[in-house]
Amino acid sequence: MDSPGILTMTPHAPSFYFPAPRAQKFCTQCGHATTHRVPPDDTRARDVCEHCGAVHYHNPLNVVGVVPAWGEQLLLCRRAIEPRRGFWTLPAGFMELGETTAQGALREAKEETGARFELGQIYTIIDVPHVEQVHFFYLARVLAAEMSPGFETLEARFFDAADVPWADLAFRTVRTTLEHYLEDRRRGVYPIHHYALPPPRE
Repeated sequence: MDSPGILTMTPHAPSFYFPAPRAQKFCTQCGHATTHRVPPDDTRARDVCEHCGAVHYHNPLNVVGVVPAWGEQLLLCRRAIEPRRGFWTLPAGFMELGETTAQGALREAKEETGARFELGQIYTIIDVPHVEQVHFFYLARVLAAEMSPGFETLEARFFDAADVPWADLAFRTVRTTLEHYLEDRRRGVYPIHHYALPPPRE
């Protein structure tokens, strides 16, 4: 039971997933309803407050992560949250305000695996315009085998290249990054890869 004046939230099951809406229905400055239209001196439709004049801009979200190597093995995480709960992924997540892409990638890797890392170079930069995101993956070296996965991870495990669970990978950006990494490791060079992913086929 809630105490007087205190509202508590009921925790959702791990399968619950409700992405934040991108449309701005109400103005964050004055609380009035917004209109989706092209404002003066602009070329794109925006969410505009007709009461105070505020124009609300929506920009792509940055996802940052690492390709963590432990000798010849790769460290992958099995997701404990939606979307794609139960599928394997590279340690990654949304960049926070006030941090660089490198800081965010290292933070996400530590949060999801509990391992220690030495961060390397930026490796893949992937534009995913149909979901309004850009994904950044850095190379990383795992410094010790000890791990303590966080609440977003069901398990973290080291995989040999031959055992990567390709059929159970969570996202295409993870798959393409791993494909590039294993091919580059075979060649002994690790160039930066920058590319875009089209929408998936129906």
